[in-house]
Amino acid sequence: MIRLYHFPLSPFCRKVRLTLAEKRLEVELVEERYWEQDPEFLRRNPAGKVPVLKMDAKLMAESQAICEYLEETVPNPALMPRDAETRHEVRRLCAWFDDKFHAEVTSKLLYERVYKKIMGQGYPDSKNVKSGATRIKYHIDYLGWLLEQRRWLAGDVMTLADFAAAAHLSALDYISDVDWNRNALVKDWYAKIKSRPAFRPLLSDQIPGFPPPAHYADLDF
Repeated sequence: MIRLYHFPLSPFCRKVRLTLAEKRLEVELVEERYWEQDPEFLRRNPAGKVPVLKMDAKLMAESQAICEYLEETVPNPALMPRDAETRHEVRRLCAWFDDKFHAEVTSKLLYERVYKKIMGQGYPDSKNVKSGATRIKYHIDYLGWLLEQRRWLAGDVMTLADFAAAAHLSALDYISDVDWNRNALVKDWYAKIKSRPAFRPLLSDQIPGFPPPAHYADLDF
């Protein structure tokens, strides 16, 4: 049995969920309110973060490390290219979204609008929300620039880079914070990702008190 300790709107957990689903691995999802710092959860990951994957009696943390472990142990279908140059590009883009995009956008919009209320940390900081709403435009434009040159974000085939980007954007789309009309190439790319069977479990996520918009689960937007 594979078990994933996760939080539904965490983009890092979503990246792992997409990887598991694409590789057709059955997984038991255990929702973890990691901010409560439960001692049992801290024994699984002393860093106190999700996701945590339990597989073959091993406990693994950090989304990128988990995804690359899955890639090495379950190589088909492949989510990492064979050549070193393109593998570097995949890892660069994963870091772009998990670090830069997360710091400039996800943490400013998703965390302010949703996580603060769930965690009982007060009201959104309007400066952070405004900053995130401004910076996401830059990132969408960057994605559009990449897609002008490539079929997928890192090259000619879908890779983990596409899942990393889609994980963040899908979490923001849950709260209607993505302007899909800003770039047609980005919208078409996301529609392709959104239509994959691996994506369907994400579209059924529900956060109490935060209903998703009607277009969230609509494959045709």
